[in-house]
Amino acid sequence: MSTTLRPHRHDLLIAVTGLAGGLALWATGLHPQAGRLFDAHWVALVPLTVTACLELLRRSLPRTAVALGTLALLADQFTTGSLVTILMYTDLMYAAVVYGSPATARRIPVATFLVTVAVTIGFFAWVRVPEALLIAVATGLVLFAPSLTGVSVRNHREAAEAARLRADQTALLAETDRVQAVTAERSRMARELHDVIANHLSAIAVHSTAALSLDDPGTSREALGVIRRNSVDGLAEMRRLIGLLRENGAAGPPSAAPTLASLDALVEQAGANSASSGLTVTLDDGREESGPLPAPVELAAYRIIQESLTNALKHAAPGPVSVRLGRTRGVLTVEVSSVLGDRAGPRAPGSGAGLVGVRERVALLGGTIEVGPETRGDGAGIWLVRAELPVEERTQWR
Repeated sequence: MSTTLRPHRHDLLIAVTGLAGGLALWATGLHPQAGRLFDAHWVALVPLTVTACLELLRRSLPRTAVALGTLALLADQFTTGSLVTILMYTDLMYAAVVYGSPATARRIPVATFLVTVAVTIGFFAWVRVPEALLIAVATGLVLFAPSLTGVSVRNHREAAEAARLRADQTALLAETDRVQAVTAERSRMARELHDVIANHLSAIAVHSTAALSLDDPGTSREALGVIRRNSVDGLAEMRRLIGLLRENGAAGPPSAAPTLASLDALVEQAGANSASSGLTVTLDDGREESGPLPAPVELAAYRIIQESLTNALKHAAPGPVSVRLGRTRGVLTVEVSSVLGDRAGPRAPGSGAGLVGVRERVALLGGTIEVGPETRGDGAGIWLVRAELPVEERTQWR
């Protein structure tokens, strides 16, 4: 229901049209009733004018309009009458149901139905002729039919509003899902970019620092060779990522993601990059169970090892760096250990984003990971990265 008393332009049009039509009928002398209490024709203009004025309130005060309109309609029955007054009253009844409160919309149809039934029974009991049913039909058309029409229109409007709200909620949920999907994709891209590039850039940083700090042509030449190799490999990995991100695929199909089958090359490259830092990298593949691994598990295991070797190049003290793989009871175990301690010479800075990405990869697969210092049996301190990734077919990756 409207909160302002200013009439709607449609209500103003209905009022003006109704009043003009009623005056036109009155001017032609068309009067539906005769022999009433007030036989003067001009008296019928009073209910007509009142009903026309009430049309201005059909939206803002629908219940008041229909109540006063009922009084005007009753007064019209004591005059020569006007068909337009009756028609405008049916519109007031309709508007009371459509624009009124929910309680009003529920009560008016019931009340008009009871009035129609009461009038039917009363007139038939009074005059006891079949023509009395015509009075009942006329009462139903003036009272019950408009209210029933209003109920139908109101129900359709409420259904349309409910559908619009559901559509808005669906759009909001879709937008929320889209934002979450974009965020997840950005996180995945950030992890992949870091894991792919950080290893090569770390080696470049370490060896370029060594080449600048040592005045030895042989060492500098060896360092430049390592720098060139890592630059080329880094560019190749970057092109692979760019190929994955292309929407039209115009540059051809992207290369396959790395798997554990290429660990030997990764370990060999890490050993070459770490030679100047006094690190020796070894691989121990002790998997007891054979068979293919799911692609997400293979990629996650490869990236965990790659990031761990990158961190060893940055921070580990001279000594062995061990990479161990195991697979038992449907779980793939990945361990990378390096000597804990201070290392002299050039070191590459770290941001900590690598370990965050590793933890995210493990969490997405429903696995567990432990990262931190430990003490070996001989009392030496090591930095250990240990991840367990479920590989059974029933595993649900999130």
